[in-house]
Amino acid sequence: MKKEIVSFEGVHCANCSAPMQGEFCHECGQSIHTVLRPMHHMVEDTLDMVLHVDGRVIHTLPPLFLKPGFLTLECFSGRRQRYVAPFRLMFVLALLAFFVSHLVMGSSGLLEFGSKASVGTGEFAKDTTPDAVRAHFEQMRQDIEKSKGQSDQKAKHYNRLVNVERDHANHRLAELHAPAMPNVTVEDMDFTSFAIDIPWLPAAINHSLNRSRARAVSNIREMSNGGEQAAEAEERVVASVFHALPQTMFVLMPLFALLLKFTYFFKRRLYMEHLIVALHSHAFLFLSLLLSMMLYALQAWLTPHAAWVGTPLRLLQWALWVWTLVYLLIMQKKVYRQGWFMTIVKYLFVGWCYTILASVALAFAAILGVTN
Repeated sequence: MKKEIVSFEGVHCANCSAPMQGEFCHECGQSIHTVLRPMHHMVEDTLDMVLHVDGRVIHTLPPLFLKPGFLTLECFSGRRQRYVAPFRLMFVLALLAFFVSHLVMGSSGLLEFGSKASVGTGEFAKDTTPDAVRAHFEQMRQDIEKSKGQSDQKAKHYNRLVNVERDHANHRLAELHAPAMPNVTVEDMDFTSFAIDIPWLPAAINHSLNRSRARAVSNIREMSNGGEQAAEAEERVVASVFHALPQTMFVLMPLFALLLKFTYFFKRRLYMEHLIVALHSHAFLFLSLLLSMMLYALQAWLTPHAAWVGTPLRLLQWALWVWTLVYLLIMQKKVYRQGWFMTIVKYLFVGWCYTILASVALAFAAILGVTN
């Protein structure tokens, strides 16, 4: 659709009174259009903006996945308008990748660390009264306690068994419309005996660190007890980890760009150029992770109905990860324009250093998740 040609002769900016030469003032940047317009004009502008963004996505995602280094070289040459900005591209793909990964891994059971919710009534299904359920549970608790050893490992196993049977008993009590028995509460701990107190930090920060440590101890104890309480604690911690990962990647970007700056020091490139390389590299990594999770979900969905599709989908996942390694090598070769030998040596060095940085970032995200 062609836009209507508008004459701006004699029109002045409402903000700074400068003569208008286009839709935006060349002095202050204010638009000539007023916000006091009919609603249908605002809807038209919104649709135009969405379609424009969609057009940039169509021009950005295929070359991002299929042409190593293409978007980076286009950005260096000044051709940026038709593509999504590097930071926005990386950040949106990171959010989508982590969101889908959380959904897929959680629904498939990959994030269960041994503490499953104690569904069902277990051996309490035969009890017909609330008193019978409570008496049955007390008898089971005493039997488990008699078989408990003295080691810490056996004591933890005992606690898990008791909490699992308590969940089964509570499910049966719910069926009988009776109040549930209280869950085992996490033991209180005297944090003042070994509280964090760093002299050069403000008191508020020390207090916040002590609260985070207390929450971490509480979560770890809950996860080690077993039963529904442990399953809820694990779900809470994992959700917090996935929530912290995008912000952690945001911190990792400038460090990775600094690593590239050090590796290609004699290329005399600006730090911003290395940062754009880092953003496009991670955008591709998150896109690959997103596609991999989608393939895994498709495999889990189709395999029970058509077992033959499992092998092709697994091969596609392996091909995707191989392409990821090859893609990053080719991208490094095209952007920095060095010979294959030096490119491979620096590629291995950057990969080794980045593995350490990513491990630290994941550990930091895990700590944030446990302290939630």
